[in-house]
Amino acid sequence: MVLGLLAGLGAAALFGTAAVLQAHAVRQLPHGTRRLGAFVGAAVRHPLILVVVAAYLGGFVLHAVAIWLLPLYLAQASIALSLPISAIAARRVAEHVTARQVAAVAAVVLGLFLLAGGAGAAGEVRVSPAFVAVLYAGIAGLLMAAALGQDPPGEWFGALSGLAYAGSALAVRGVTWPASWPVVLAAVAVSAFGLLGFWLYSTGLARGSVSAVTAPMIVGQTAVPGLLGVLVLGDGVRAGWWPAVVAGLALATAGAALVGPPQPAPPARAPQPS
Repeated sequence: MVLGLLAGLGAAALFGTAAVLQAHAVRQLPHGTRRLGAFVGAAVRHPLILVVVAAYLGGFVLHAVAIWLLPLYLAQASIALSLPISAIAARRVAEHVTARQVAAVAAVVLGLFLLAGGAGAAGEVRVSPAFVAVLYAGIAGLLMAAALGQDPPGEWFGALSGLAYAGSALAVRGVTWPASWPVVLAAVAVSAFGLLGFWLYSTGLARGSVSAVTAPMIVGQTAVPGLLGVLVLGDGVRAGWWPAVVAGLALATAGAALVGPPQPAPPARAPQPS
């Protein structure tokens, strides 16, 4: 348990620091790199993005250790600490963090820890063709959602990246031994979800602030696996903790909605000449 928690906290530190470096790097990429292929082609030639990828790989290894050693709730909640790390470090990319955003970050973290506190025993995952089919349907759905709209805000891509990283966490639970063909496909899905999450998060950071884009990502990658763990994978909720779990989900969702910068008021119309 202690090793799993330390691994999760280490992953949070790497993810939170990498997010700010990632924001700085993707804002230097040329326009026209929204599509996945163009983004990958530009990213592999950018030294700072390669550093970010290395940090994410290190964080992924630690995160996988946490997923294998802890209930999915607790493993995901431990990496939620990357949100305040990102918010504080955002000053490095010349972003002002307001008191409202600090309070919203605190609400997200408190909500996620309530979700983690309500976690019971982890369920056993039996990898099946149906489990693998759902994973790849999720990948296809994220690709279609990323193509929606003319100019979606950064928060939209942050939410999609959270779902991608949630898919990665769920797929990791399906990587077991002995290795069968569904297990191999689940392992491939881990990488596919990870690439999608990185691309979607980078796209969001190019359009919005670090805090505003990271909050919905953290909520998605924490709350969604937690709920699916209970409803589908057999994870339990501690006796008497259902109210805390509901309150935690409400706090996390509200905090994510409030962490974004306030929208400027529309300019007043000039009076029409009579």
